[in-house]
Amino acid sequence: MEQGQQNKPGTTGQHPHFRPAPHQQHQQHKPHQAQQAPRPAAHQRAAQPPHVTPPRPATTRRRAAANAAGAASDHAAGEGAASGKTAIIAAVLGLAMLGVALFSCYWTMLRPLNVQVNGRDVQVRVGTSAAEFIRDNDYFGAKAGRKLSIGGNVISEDGGTRYSVALDGNQKTPQDMEGVNVVDGSSFVVSDGTDVTEGSTEKTVPLAPAVQMESGGAVQFVSQWGRAGKKVVTVGDESGEEVDKEVVDPAQDMVIASRNVKPAGGKYIALTFDDGPSGYTPDILKILKDKGAKATFYNLGSQEANYGKYAKQLVEDGHELASHTNAHQYLPNLDANALRAEISSAADALESAAGVRPQMIRAPYGAFTSTEWGRAGDIISCNVLWNIDTLDWKRPGADAIKAAVLNNAFSGAIVLMHDGGGNRQQDVEALPGIIDGLKAAGYELVTVSELLSHDDQFPKEVVEGTVTMPKDAQLPQV
Repeated sequence: MEQGQQNKPGTTGQHPHFRPAPHQQHQQHKPHQAQQAPRPAAHQRAAQPPHVTPPRPATTRRRAAANAAGAASDHAAGEGAASGKTAIIAAVLGLAMLGVALFSCYWTMLRPLNVQVNGRDVQVRVGTSAAEFIRDNDYFGAKAGRKLSIGGNVISEDGGTRYSVALDGNQKTPQDMEGVNVVDGSSFVVSDGTDVTEGSTEKTVPLAPAVQMESGGAVQFVSQWGRAGKKVVTVGDESGEEVDKEVVDPAQDMVIASRNVKPAGGKYIALTFDDGPSGYTPDILKILKDKGAKATFYNLGSQEANYGKYAKQLVEDGHELASHTNAHQYLPNLDANALRAEISSAADALESAAGVRPQMIRAPYGAFTSTEWGRAGDIISCNVLWNIDTLDWKRPGADAIKAAVLNNAFSGAIVLMHDGGGNRQQDVEALPGIIDGLKAAGYELVTVSELLSHDDQFPKEVVEGTVTMPKDAQLPQV
């Protein structure tokens, strides 16, 4: 475009209201420069430098920088807004997750459960084992079971099951409760523990025989010896107690016969004297000798120290020496060792005094039970009681003593009198009339052993006083 055309209004390409740029306005006030001759086109092309974008004016650069900065700021603001939204979303998610975690923790670890125990409402923390729940509440007052021996004796008051429990109607053991957690709405019935019996083992042991004892007769002796069997017993691990379980080989019991004498071939009666020897014994021996009668004396071993010579005399006169034990003790009150000692010491004393060791005894008061037989049946031949008691120890008078014998006499009878243990003058006075009256009635006065010899229901060794227990026999354990 030519210079002249630029100053004409209305020229093509010029807007009527166009305001030149400041630099253009400045150029308009410059004087017209000389017109330069136009260069040939080829020259112009050759002289024209490569196309270079002219530098922008400073204002343009500032506006461009501002626009760029604004764009960058808008971009950064966009990115910041996006980042902020992400952070908010993350925070919300985190809070939601925390809430879920807290709720989960509460629900699985802290939430209270409602249960019933023995009909009462109780709360318990979720996740609690049933065993812990019961322990923490002191077993709801339940008492522990005891530990018992196999024999039923108490070993310890709290050695049994600690408590009993029914969970929702089902009986459980305390061990079951360890692996069970409390469930909401559960029902517990907690009660006292049960007794527990100690552990035990079994073994086979000898089975001792028992004692069977007859009654009603004046003469007692062993009619059958006991023999051991075998049994299985249960032995307590702690107590050591033994309880019978079963018999594998039955034992043979010891049998004690109790018989009255029924002599054959005549009328026989036996006079007996207890508690001697004493100062009355010589008078009694003299009367018997004068009357031609025989008697049996049940002497105390303790009396032989002072009156031993009378024991020897009665044996020499043909009478029978037997034992009334050593010190006249009530034998059922003695243990096995004391019982055997009481019998054996008397036999020693009698043998020492008279040269005769008797097996026949008369227990003081007649008291010789199945227990005494079980403990000492191997060291005696028989225990002799009586059929007629004169009650002379009451001192009823000589006539009463005589009448007691004569009015109750029968063949085979054994009469009880005394030559020691008190004042026996009435016995001495009554004796001649007793002998005369019995002889007049046709009785022969004999010793107890002689009386037994006239009745074949008594074994020979019992009659002779030579009883020995067989080697394969065993005494009962009583």
